[in-house]
Amino acid sequence: MTNRADDAAILQIERPHPNLWTYYILACLAIPPLFPFLILPAWFRYHTMRYRFTDEGISMCWGILFRREIIINYARIQDIHLRSNFVERWFGLSRILVQTASGNAGAEMALEGLNNFEDVRDFLYSKMRGVKDTPHSNSPETLSSVDAELVTTLREVAAELRSLRESLAHKTDTQDV
Repeated sequence: MTNRADDAAILQIERPHPNLWTYYILACLAIPPLFPFLILPAWFRYHTMRYRFTDEGISMCWGILFRREIIINYARIQDIHLRSNFVERWFGLSRILVQTASGNAGAEMALEGLNNFEDVRDFLYSKMRGVKDTPHSNSPETLSSVDAELVTTLREVAAELRSLRESLAHKTDTQDV
């Protein structure tokens, strides 16, 4: 479980670790004839990649010509996976794959180039659980006065409908006899 100091450090993350750029160079060098064509998009991706962790969710954006931004609220997160290959582990990096309940088979967001990936994963899990564990409209004490009044009124209406239904059922039972 993360503490407040760890949370503050994670909320400050805005850019991937510099080792990600080295990893991109090595990945592009894996196919030498295509290196000139692969390195330019990798450079733009690395230098424009930004993360933002807030109290409501995470966002990731990148790109120059075609800007792409993904925003995910913690309430939508279904699962979190860590994935890294041998070279990424050598550089101390990992990708955090965030899945939502969308129709996609793969991850909705892949946070790349994080060296404190386990802390970020734990932070996301705590936020995800925190959203799901917060009391909802079941207890009027946790709501604002207007919301609490609405919940109370709706419960009274439900109780009145229940008693009306029971009395109608009782009436039809006595008429059948």
